[in-house]
Amino acid sequence: MNTSTLASQHGQAAAPQEFLAFKLGSEEYGMDILHVQEIRSYEPPTKLPNASSFIKGVVNLRGIIVPIVDMRLRFSLEHVAYNDLTVVVVVALGDKVWGLVVDAVSDVIELSPAQIKPLPDFSSAVDSDYLTGMGSVDQRMVILLDAPKLLAGMDTRDVLALPSF
Repeated sequence: MNTSTLASQHGQAAAPQEFLAFKLGSEEYGMDILHVQEIRSYEPPTKLPNASSFIKGVVNLRGIIVPIVDMRLRFSLEHVAYNDLTVVVVVALGDKVWGLVVDAVSDVIELSPAQIKPLPDFSSAVDSDYLTGMGSVDQRMVILLDAPKLLAGMDTRDVLALPSF
């Protein structure tokens, strides 16, 4: 039984959830803050041969080799030159660590369950497997990402996109 179910049984409102909000182009995205290990300035990674187009390479983060994913390329958005606002959001899921290149980090937002709306039914027009909903805070709409599902789709085969024999 999750905490929101337990809270509602006792007449309490479900606790708000915190998200790290970041920008990709003109859109704002959010990811559960519990998956975020740290935010780092962008540094050029070591490029890998035959890597998927959205894998920029790898960096050594305190002894851990971390694949760096350009989220603009991952989401098929137009590429822009990196600048002083470009950062890497380091995400840890179990024993896997990924670096996600984003245009800028906005802030940490707190959303109550009432502020999180389900996604419209896109049928097959949009790959929404890794989207959890839309957050509404003030006049902003934030696209909420499911980090485990997003990163589950990227594994070592993406880091080294070797041809299958």
